[in-house]
Amino acid sequence: METRMVMRREQEEQSSQMSHSMQLSSQIKKKTFTSSDEEPSYSDFYPIIPADLMSVKEILNMDDLPRHRTWEILKETQAADEEYHRDKWTRFGNEVEKVEIDVIRNQRVLRTHVDRLALRKQAKKKASAHMKYLELLSQKAPDFTIPLRAHMVWEGMTVKLTCTIQGCPPPKVTWYKDGQLLRMSDQPWNYSLQQKFGLNSLEIRRCSPDDAGEYKVVARSPLGEAMTFGTLVVNSYQGAVAGSEHSQTPALTLEPEAQFGIAFPPTWVKEGNSLTLQCTFTSALLPFQQDVSWFRDGIQLHQSSNVEITTVDSKTSITLKAAHKEHEGVYTVRLRTWDDFQEHSAFVYVQDASAAVSGGPASPLDVQVSDVNKDYVFLTWQPPSADGASHVLGYYVEKCDVSQGEWVRCNVHTQKMCHYPVFGLKEGTLYQFRVRAVNQAGASRPSKATEPVLTADPLEHTRTTVVNVDIGWTITITKDELEGHVKAPFPPTDVHACEVSDTYVVLSWTEPEPRGREPLTFYVERSLAGNSSWELASLDMVVNSPRFPVFDLVKGKQYCFRVRSINKYGVSDPSEPSEPISLGKPQAVPASPHSVMAISDTDTSVLLQWKEPKDKDDILGYYLYYNETGKQDWNTVNNKPFTKTRFIVHGLKTQGEYVFRVKSVSRAGNSSYSDQSQAILVKSAIHVPSAPSAIAMLLCTGSEMVLGWKAPARNGGAHVRGYYLDQREKGMKTWREVNVKPAKERQFKVCNLSAGHFYQFRVYAANMAGVGKPSEASEAFLCEKWTMPEPGCPYDLELREVRKSSLVLLWAAPLYEGSSPVTGYFLEISEGDQSDDWTALNEKPVSDTHYKVSGLQAGQTYRLRVSAVNEAGVGCASLPTEPVTAQTQPGTKNVEIGVDNDGFIFLSYQADKMNDTSEFLWSKNYTEAIDAGRAQAETKKNGSVLTFKDASEEDLGLYTVKMSDNSTLSSSYDFTAEDLERLKELSWQVRNPLIALKSGWQVEVSEKGGVRLWLETESLSDAAELRLIFNDREISSTPMSCSSTELILVFMTSHYESKTAVSVLMNILEAGGKLRLWRKDEEQVCEEAERSSELREEKEHTSANVHCNACLQHRKINFDKAKGLVEILFEQLSREDEGSYTAQLRDGRAKNQFTLVFVDQKFRQTLALANEKLRDIKRKAGPYFQDFLSWSVNEDCELIMKCKVTNTKKDTSLKWFKEGVAVSQVVYEQSSGVSTLTIPQVTKKEAGSYRAVVSDGRGEDVSTLELLDDEYDKLLQQLSKQCAMSASPLRIQSTAEGFKLYCSFKYYINYLKTSWYFKEKRIDQGTRIKPGSSMQKVWIEIVNPTENDKGKYILEMFDGTETHKRYLDLSGQAFADALLDYQRLKQAAVAEKNRAKVTKGLPDVVAIMEGKSLCLTCYIDGDPAPQIFWLRNDKELIDPNLYTVTNEQKCSTIDIHKVRLEDSGKYSILVRNKFGSEAACVTVSVYRHGEKPPANAVEMG
Repeated sequence: METRMVMRREQEEQSSQMSHSMQLSSQIKKKTFTSSDEEPSYSDFYPIIPADLMSVKEILNMDDLPRHRTWEILKETQAADEEYHRDKWTRFGNEVEKVEIDVIRNQRVLRTHVDRLALRKQAKKKASAHMKYLELLSQKAPDFTIPLRAHMVWEGMTVKLTCTIQGCPPPKVTWYKDGQLLRMSDQPWNYSLQQKFGLNSLEIRRCSPDDAGEYKVVARSPLGEAMTFGTLVVNSYQGAVAGSEHSQTPALTLEPEAQFGIAFPPTWVKEGNSLTLQCTFTSALLPFQQDVSWFRDGIQLHQSSNVEITTVDSKTSITLKAAHKEHEGVYTVRLRTWDDFQEHSAFVYVQDASAAVSGGPASPLDVQVSDVNKDYVFLTWQPPSADGASHVLGYYVEKCDVSQGEWVRCNVHTQKMCHYPVFGLKEGTLYQFRVRAVNQAGASRPSKATEPVLTADPLEHTRTTVVNVDIGWTITITKDELEGHVKAPFPPTDVHACEVSDTYVVLSWTEPEPRGREPLTFYVERSLAGNSSWELASLDMVVNSPRFPVFDLVKGKQYCFRVRSINKYGVSDPSEPSEPISLGKPQAVPASPHSVMAISDTDTSVLLQWKEPKDKDDILGYYLYYNETGKQDWNTVNNKPFTKTRFIVHGLKTQGEYVFRVKSVSRAGNSSYSDQSQAILVKSAIHVPSAPSAIAMLLCTGSEMVLGWKAPARNGGAHVRGYYLDQREKGMKTWREVNVKPAKERQFKVCNLSAGHFYQFRVYAANMAGVGKPSEASEAFLCEKWTMPEPGCPYDLELREVRKSSLVLLWAAPLYEGSSPVTGYFLEISEGDQSDDWTALNEKPVSDTHYKVSGLQAGQTYRLRVSAVNEAGVGCASLPTEPVTAQTQPGTKNVEIGVDNDGFIFLSYQADKMNDTSEFLWSKNYTEAIDAGRAQAETKKNGSVLTFKDASEEDLGLYTVKMSDNSTLSSSYDFTAEDLERLKELSWQVRNPLIALKSGWQVEVSEKGGVRLWLETESLSDAAELRLIFNDREISSTPMSCSSTELILVFMTSHYESKTAVSVLMNILEAGGKLRLWRKDEEQVCEEAERSSELREEKEHTSANVHCNACLQHRKINFDKAKGLVEILFEQLSREDEGSYTAQLRDGRAKNQFTLVFVDQKFRQTLALANEKLRDIKRKAGPYFQDFLSWSVNEDCELIMKCKVTNTKKDTSLKWFKEGVAVSQVVYEQSSGVSTLTIPQVTKKEAGSYRAVVSDGRGEDVSTLELLDDEYDKLLQQLSKQCAMSASPLRIQSTAEGFKLYCSFKYYINYLKTSWYFKEKRIDQGTRIKPGSSMQKVWIEIVNPTENDKGKYILEMFDGTETHKRYLDLSGQAFADALLDYQRLKQAAVAEKNRAKVTKGLPDVVAIMEGKSLCLTCYIDGDPAPQIFWLRNDKELIDPNLYTVTNEQKCSTIDIHKVRLEDSGKYSILVRNKFGSEAACVTVSVYRHGEKPPANAVEMG
């Protein structure tokens, strides 16, 4: 009992220590340790004696044991030890308690500090979020509440330009002057810029004419931009007024900075291919410009494994080694300048790679990984733009362990939504993920794989705290260290659903605290809501992270979940159950956009706008599609969802017409297509024209100048409505307007000029879009009256018909002729853009104002100029043309000549590019206008046609055409007398046309016995007319008026003549039958009369009808004008239809006629065939032969005769006959209707007439096969052919006589003629050559072969039409082996012939009575003569007293005298010589008197 108490107290102490540890870890009241003066908590103490040393009685009766001295000593000793240990433990406990109190105090201080930091961080985060929210509420795009206004000041005054702007966030404000950035650093003493509380002001202290111009303020923010304009006019005291068009203020001299040169355009690249974008600069980059940046959709790109950025000298490029759809977007290159940045942007389209399977979808894109845990990640992606041949059904998710490199599918069933939880991953492993789309055709290519993702505990960093205790010293404290000695984990908390889909639910919870210092796993349990029965949801799955996807939930039911924590020390209690969770509703695809509108942009692009749907929360972006009008070939524009509602579609055909539609994109898939946009023609939007050029002075009177200039190269898509001129004196900076009203022509007289002054001019072109940029300033012209004798310069030089080796130059005559009229012109040419080395083109002056320059070098650049000449000499040269390259532009067309459908001669020209305002300008000989009375021009689509009203010799000449807005699009044609003669003949043919015939008259017989006469011409119009003439009278299919009194009897039968038919009908009428009287008008019955009784059925299936003669319509005429088809249809052809048929056609001016002579043999054959078809229809009313009797020979050389019947019933019978005798070996399969007779071997008895009859109650049909004469010979020929084809290769067989060459057959017939050849020579029968044949073989024997028999043997088999051959090369080893075999067989034959043999033997058994004599005789043969031995019981007989042997030639006899019973036995004769031996035996049976001999014995004596 004492020991038991001690053990219990030890257990209590251990429990107290564990409780003490728990109290320490949970920061509850601490247990204090006792001192040495305090009594222990128990009063009695006994020594611990192991139970195995004490008896049971001692253990049960410890109190009754006597107390010996030993116990006292033991007690005292134990008490002393206990006192010592208690003191030691008390001291240790007190020290530990102090340390523990210090740790707890520090922990509380640390936790308070950490909590304060966390609260402060959370408060800052909330405040920042609230501020962002307030900013979002107050965000507003930039807007000028008070814009700039125009100012007019005097020179030297101060002016302040002000404007007020609002916007949140505050916009960035930039000032411009005359379109150029205004730099304050250029004139800091003169410009002062201020910005305060939205008020922006620019102060110009002392205005000069250089400050005049147009000022612009641009405000930009992320929400957009706004701008305002104002004009500053500076009045000069010298009388000049500086307006808005003012030259730019000269800037400080700075080193020229690099600008963008050749930049990259919109680019297309196929998925998976490499892409390089390149941009060049006008000069080498300055040091501060070296940092060129590249962006995609506003996000800067950096060097990586897939991106390579290179900037060298004056060029920068970016290369994507493998482009994916995620890389699609706007690419921007940014270049730093002195004051700001320059940017160039272009869209890069990434096209889908070819589908993995035919009709398969495109690959998904933008696969993102989130919520990464130890064994779980969550994937999202975007659906592809192209579904393929059918809608996308779902997606397959694949994962790859980077260390193994193998892709494994994660989901068995397709996932419909574009998100999926991946579970069961290995902790601490790098994974990549990708997705495939699936439709009915199969799976797509995989998406771009994600970057490698490391599976790890995302909360690991939160379990560690680092405390800085001193400079360079830190203390790292983990949560596990603060948990004390807790081992078993606590339950998790906050179990809820973090992801809910219509197919799965992802559970999330918070890990427990304390955790138990060991790695945790979890059990997930579930129960139906309201049910207390819990089951394990994570069967056979190890859950390592606080995420768990559940896929097997039932729709419509609610579940509660709870989780248990597990480590190696045990399982925690369950967590609190979650709120009821159920599967979500299927996410619907988004609504489609609407109001899709296309707007013109450039000649290859269109601006597309649309409105987003009302419910736009889940929309990721939009996919765009385009289709060329008139086609059904929709193409995808973008393969990455575009987030905005405006998009410029590039890469369209100029002048092509397109429609567009849009799809919304979400995680649930793509929406249906929006409605199509209105069709739009791809062309440039209207803009201001480009600047004119080549200003020249054409005449000067001393106070006036006449100026001329070239039209702008681009009119901006609209006609140039006029020109404005500015002028200034040389040395002045201020430009003054010359004309207020626009000048309509490209010449203008400038008045009120001062003689002796130099003037410069510039010209503006204006169209409906506005005024364009000014031209370059002209050179300074001296205002001085022209009096020189030479003419002035030509002007308005124009290049046309530029080709790779020639061009045409046009010009206008000079306005100033000099002292005499202009007599001609000299032309000069210069190679290169700026060369002053001019070469004369003509030695003699040309009188025309146009000239064709030939002999140019393709690809070379040229300039040209013209000089006028008169009697006084050569005048000054014109301004040179713009540089032109000798090359034929793609799509260049030439003028073509022809005749139109009305017979008029025309010239046509087709333009490659054309705007709505473009016009075709025709002229004759380049200068003469087209006489409207003789020809008329008309624009059709992208071309123009010049039609001559009545072409004659007056119209001959050179005709030219050009585009009004692009003179380079031009061509010419020389209309010659040969063209006129040729085209007039063609014109007559067009005006007097013949209807073309596609197919002449054809005659066809239908399966029902109807006859069709038809012809086909080219397609005719609806106004075409047809007249059909039959035997000189017009026929029609329209019936005439009906006369009820005129009747005709139509009787259809195959068994009666017409008289018989009439008599049958009369008999029917007399019998009280039923008679129908009617007429037919197309398909409508007109009249019917009936008798009371029914018409009885005749035996021969006769039917009678009475028709109205006028309504009897046995032919019908069809005329299909669209197909040009003329048809005459006869229900039943008769003798009255024989004759000639003529079709007369007319279609407008075109006409023709076609005649069919339908008589004699052609008519009779058609009539017979039609009647046969009619009879065949009647035959097929009952059972009939679908395939008539026929024969064939199969591969086994068997004769097969068969037929096939159809329309049979159960009682239908099929019988075969030969020569009237029934054939019984016929096989008939009633299911298929095939009946077969097989003859294994054909002989002459198979020839004859075969007949098959099928019949039942509905009728019968007969099929015959005459296997006689030619048909039988044909059978033999076919059989011979099949036999020859079954022939085996030639083989050789050695015999005792020689060689035997043979060929085997299925079987051989004599109809197959065989011939043998040796060395290409026919072998004739002789003493050594013996051919032969049997039913299965043909052969030839060669007796006593020699070396001369070596060679090639051929067997020719002729089946009546073809020759079949078999070959055998009997030489070399084959001959040697055969000869050796022959010699062996020959020797064996000789030995067999000469060996000893018994030619006539003895009987098997003989019987003889005792006492009689027995004589046995045997005949023998052999060469040499054989030795003879007689034996009894295999022993030689040598006793002459008992046996007498007589040997003669070829005979031997043995006599046994007085036979005794003991003479019974086996007697035999043995003969032998050197070639062999042979024996013959006989059994002798001796019987006594009165006994009967054996039944099977021959009785002797």
